[in-house]
Amino acid sequence: MWDFIRNIFSGIAIIPIFPFIIVFLGYGAFVKDRKKAIRVAMDVSTIFFIPCVAALFNELFNSEFGIYGILLVMIIGGGLLGNMHYRKDGIIPWKKILRVVWRITFFATAFLYIIFIIVMLLQLAFTVS
Repeated sequence: MWDFIRNIFSGIAIIPIFPFIIVFLGYGAFVKDRKKAIRVAMDVSTIFFIPCVAALFNELFNSEFGIYGILLVMIIGGGLLGNMHYRKDGIIPWKKILRVVWRITFFATAFLYIIFIIVMLLQLAFTVS
C-alpha cells in the first residue's frame, strides 16, 4: 500500500507549482496587492510542497523518512526560534514563530523540489534500461 501512495505522490510531483500560480493570480486580482498575493500563495503552496518533496526524497533515497525529516526540521527550527525570542524578549510569540517557520519551509521545500526534480530527470536520462 505504501508503494502505491509513494507512486501517486511521485507521479503528481508537478502539482505544487499550480496552486502557487492559481492563488497568486486569483488573490492578486481580487486584492490588487502583489506582496500580499505572493505571501498567501506561498502559504497555500507550502501545503503541497511538503508531501511532494517528501515523496521525491523517499523515491531518490529509497527510504520512508521524507515527511518525518521535514516535520523534524520544522519542529527543531520552531524550537530554536522560540528559544531565541524567549531569551531576547522573555516571551514566545507563537504566531510569529509559526509564520516564520512556515515561510522558511516554503523556501526550503521549493529549493529541494527543484533540486530533486533535476536529479530525478538526470537519473532518468542516464539510466540504461
